[in-house]
Amino acid sequence: MRKNFGAHASIYPQPVFILAAYGEDGTPCAMNAAWGGISDDQELSFCVSPSHRTVKDLLARGAFTVSMGTAEQVVACDYVGLVSGNQVPDKFARAGFHATKSEFVDAPCIDELPIAVSCRVVSYDPESCRLVGEIVNVSVDEAYLTPEGKVDVDKVAPITYDSFNKTYVRLGAVVGRAFYDGAALK
Repeated sequence: MRKNFGAHASIYPQPVFILAAYGEDGTPCAMNAAWGGISDDQELSFCVSPSHRTVKDLLARGAFTVSMGTAEQVVACDYVGLVSGNQVPDKFARAGFHATKSEFVDAPCIDELPIAVSCRVVSYDPESCRLVGEIVNVSVDEAYLTPEGKVDVDKVAPITYDSFNKTYVRLGAVVGRAFYDGAALK
């Protein structure tokens, strides 16, 4: 038997995305944007309100970065989702974040988060709150790579948002091989 929860925005996994952009004065700002994901080969889409300072900033600059929240930075990632950059202009620094300008777009990479996806703004619809970004580059801090140069998910320790329980959950162990294990049923 199943328990019905009604119409509820809950799905697993729900990545914890941290969007970052530069303001008019060059100060970085960041926000937690759990509602988003891949929408095409080189495209990410998010549902973000135009009232967010980070959204205003990324629209003005035409660029932003997307990082995945990590277990090590869960407090800072949650903080940038709790506090508005409109009221706390230095929330990026208060979160303990430091920025390095992306080599590919006019937006900050967050030094404390190992993966950064540099994006150009493709479109934004303030009515639906849908932001679409073109993926220009993905960079990963080399400290989070295996000796073979692949991303070590255990070192990254990405987190997901559990909307059923309002918690953050670290991603777990590998349980299979994509595009391989299903071949056993052919």
